[in-house]
Amino acid sequence: MTPTRRAFLTAGAALPFLRGPARAQPADGTLRFGLSAYPPNLQPWVSTGGAAGTVKMLLHRRLISYNAKGELRGELAESWSRDPADGAWVFKLRPNATFQNGEPVTSTDIRWNVEQIGGEKSTAYMRAQFQAVEWIETPDPHTIRFHTRQPVAAFPDWFAGYNMGLIWHRSEAREPVGAGPFRIAAQERGSSITLEAVPNHWQGLPKIRTVNMVVYADENLRAAALQSGDVDMIEYVPWQAMSAVEADPRLKLDATTGPFMDILFNGSKGPFSDPRVRRAVAHAIRREEIVKAAFFGRGAVLEGVPMVQDTPWYDAELAKGWAYDPERSKALLSEAGFANGFQTTLLSTAQYGMHKDTAEVVQQHLAAIGIQCELRLPDWSTRVSQGQRGQYEMAIHGVSADSNDPDGLTPIFDTTLSPSHGRSFALQAPRTVAALAKGRGEFDQAKRIEAYKEFQRAALEEVPLVTLAWRSQGYAMDRKVKGFTNLPGALSTLSGAMLEEAYLG
Repeated sequence: MTPTRRAFLTAGAALPFLRGPARAQPADGTLRFGLSAYPPNLQPWVSTGGAAGTVKMLLHRRLISYNAKGELRGELAESWSRDPADGAWVFKLRPNATFQNGEPVTSTDIRWNVEQIGGEKSTAYMRAQFQAVEWIETPDPHTIRFHTRQPVAAFPDWFAGYNMGLIWHRSEAREPVGAGPFRIAAQERGSSITLEAVPNHWQGLPKIRTVNMVVYADENLRAAALQSGDVDMIEYVPWQAMSAVEADPRLKLDATTGPFMDILFNGSKGPFSDPRVRRAVAHAIRREEIVKAAFFGRGAVLEGVPMVQDTPWYDAELAKGWAYDPERSKALLSEAGFANGFQTTLLSTAQYGMHKDTAEVVQQHLAAIGIQCELRLPDWSTRVSQGQRGQYEMAIHGVSADSNDPDGLTPIFDTTLSPSHGRSFALQAPRTVAALAKGRGEFDQAKRIEAYKEFQRAALEEVPLVTLAWRSQGYAMDRKVKGFTNLPGALSTLSGAMLEEAYLG
């Protein structure tokens, strides 16, 4: 019997995976990888952070992914296009794609996944987006046609995120059968996960037999493990260690700028339900100090909506819409009825130094305008849980857009979406949401540009979050690790998928 949507989305953290008969492995060697956090869970469609995303992308396949240059490429799909006759997005599936139990990947499987993700009781990260799908056609086992309620220019990008792993439609709730090149061979909760290559994978992947992921929650220990040779590669290279990695002839650093730090708000009650208070926070932070304290200069100030320079969406004036202006902050607080300031809490985590250091700088600057913050620094799993439940007043977060298209900012800025640890909780920003929707539906480039500039103007006033700093995102590795690429810009958090291309040379 096919499991219910609810059963899938509430399955627990320890997820066993179905195994086929033992056969010759397609690749040789073991890559020892320093993981930054043990995944709170591995539910295929629920967001629990980048470390979990890395594991999920290796276990599952998405309809579409990115190549090393950051360009869309087919994964389960071999092609896609928009039908000019009726506006449907048409995907052709690879005829040789199979799940790890040997079952073929069919249009029925894809339709079932999308229906689960967009269901009314779904807790999937992409739930709201896929509720825009009005109906789905499956004219044959390898063709699927999506009809959306409104035109969606960036629809293919929706399938490329790390929370879009697609699974066999008859999977058991605690045994989601993926189509990826790795499966879980062993796991020790809180400590390690060992992935083994799927024999005779239909893509001819991976290029290494085993990935042994060891959790180093302390970033300094993670860097030390690489430098001592205990691991071959680490993610989330601490910024204070990047220079040492670059100076070590045995090691190499692959870093890019694209992710950023921000402040989230609980808009359900209290001072932060007022956009004037949120704007006061936005103008109160001297962001250069975050770049220096948290990222050792490997970043840049971010004073507006995170649009990348030298793209059509960037506007130099709007990019400074939340520039440091503490007197403006005090005036906004007074206007909102908080001339004497107030007490509040600021949720972050001590597990990632960038979160803790950013929180401390924010705390200092908010105190200067009369907002006294009590820091709360739980472990990452608790931070995720409290964020999803709205158990905070303000929270520090590190995030990246889902893609390098402006629509990739929707899951961060659209406050009507289902609760997530990575966006503000129960906050009203109707103009921002409307402008995002307008840009999403435009295929004319000039109209898209204007829509996304209106999105920036609306966000600067409604403040669904406060951006703080771009950050460099790095992977460090022994020089014998070949084939891995840190994806460009906002896609860096999807780079864990490239481990399937890595090997020891």
